Amino acid sequence: MREAKGFSLLEVLVALVFLAVGLLALAGLQMTSIRGNSFSHYLSLATVAAQDRLEFLKNLPLNSDQLLQNQYNEQQVTLSGMSFQRAYTVTQADNMSNLKTIQYTVRWNDGKDHSVTFTTQRGQ
Repeated sequence: MREAKGFSLLEVLVALVFLAVGLLALAGLQMTSIRGNSFSHYLSLATVAAQDRLEFLKNLPLNSDQLLQNQYNEQQVTLSGMSFQRAYTVTQADNMSNLKTIQYTVRWNDGKDHSVTFTTQRGQ
């Protein structure tokens, strides 16, 4: 009797099951990678938006109306299709009238709420 050369149907089915499990695992890793890249992109945009406005505020005269002790909400900005809400708070040290702390926060929602905050001090 001659022995058949090749694979049996059972061997092929087992190999296909292993291949399918491996491909599903790779698809899950790909989705995680895409979500991580998307978050990193939005975090970079929020950081640039916050740093830009914080630099603007740092270069204002110390007695400017925009640097009075208060909380300010600025217009929301849309970058790469994502809306970012921006706000900042100015506080003044009790014993030092010429030292102000500026805290700038940018918030966004891509299915989850995220925010990035920068703080600086401004003196005369």
